[in-house]
Amino acid sequence: MSKKKDTVLVSGGAGYIGTHTTVALIEAGYDVVMIDNFSNSEPSAVEGVEKILGRKMTFEECDTCDIKALRGVFERHEFSTVIHFAAYKAVGESMAEPLKYYQNNLVSYMNILQLMKEFGRPNILFSSSATVYGDADVLPVTEQTPRKPATSPYGNTKQIAEDILRDCCAAYEGMYGIALRYFNPVGAHPSALIGELPRGVPNNLLPFVTQTAAGLRECLSVFGNDYDTPDGTCLRDYIDVVDLAKAHVAAVDRMTEGKMEQKYEIFNVGTGRPGSVLELLTRFEKANDLKLPYKIVGRRPGDVPAVWADTAVANKVLGWKAERDLDDTLRAAWAWEKHLRNIK
Repeated sequence: MSKKKDTVLVSGGAGYIGTHTTVALIEAGYDVVMIDNFSNSEPSAVEGVEKILGRKMTFEECDTCDIKALRGVFERHEFSTVIHFAAYKAVGESMAEPLKYYQNNLVSYMNILQLMKEFGRPNILFSSSATVYGDADVLPVTEQTPRKPATSPYGNTKQIAEDILRDCCAAYEGMYGIALRYFNPVGAHPSALIGELPRGVPNNLLPFVTQTAAGLRECLSVFGNDYDTPDGTCLRDYIDVVDLAKAHVAAVDRMTEGKMEQKYEIFNVGTGRPGSVLELLTRFEKANDLKLPYKIVGRRPGDVPAVWADTAVANKVLGWKAERDLDDTLRAAWAWEKHLRNIK
């Protein structure tokens, strides 16, 4: 473990990406203050982080929409950098409940920015998404690809949040921001102690796959096989969550070491390799020696046919590259599901 660096506040720290990023930050020599309100996560996730690291974490239960409670966190802890994960993230749910998404995702974020300005905390890393590109005309998408109108309220909250960050960095002298646009995070920590832990029916593909493999669900639904793609199913850029966590560390390094060339920067974080939904299912079956029952159903509102990243800028500027093999990722996801369900 390298020498101690700055302290980072991780909002949504008990979530899927928050837990993995916390582990990566600690292993890179940072200290971390985790906050979460457990609206879409479990206390056991913090325990998993502690088991991996062999130490107690600094954790506070806090709703980032509650500015009074959040101010208390800023008063009690010194940190130079915030990574803001705390947001609702289900495309389908956002189509049905847009107000819930605008209220939570934007108010919590503006509270963070307001307090950073008040307390003079300079650096914010925003958890953005490939959804900001909408249904792009040209693939793969680069950071210069024009943003299309969002295809869901969830995607729109990410576009609006990016614009807010750009404007705040331009207006406030001491504020620096990086938006990481990530693609489709999958997998789990190799320890099988942390991973994706959806509540109720999963909104992401891989937890649905692993829950079906575990017998929790009778059948997997594949949303649409009539897209203009090689096998008719959607094309996505599946990035291992451990690789994604390391991209956050590289971005925090860039901010805390004063290497940013502009006050607001954007990076695509993906593998640069498109894979179809059916391909992911087939590879999961092969990697784990399983058969999955699945059926083709209608398209899902808000889904775009295809999106994957051009990662050249992140590779060069951040010095980061996705490294984990997809089959290892799929084995790790199944190991995590078996750990959760006590399956031998």
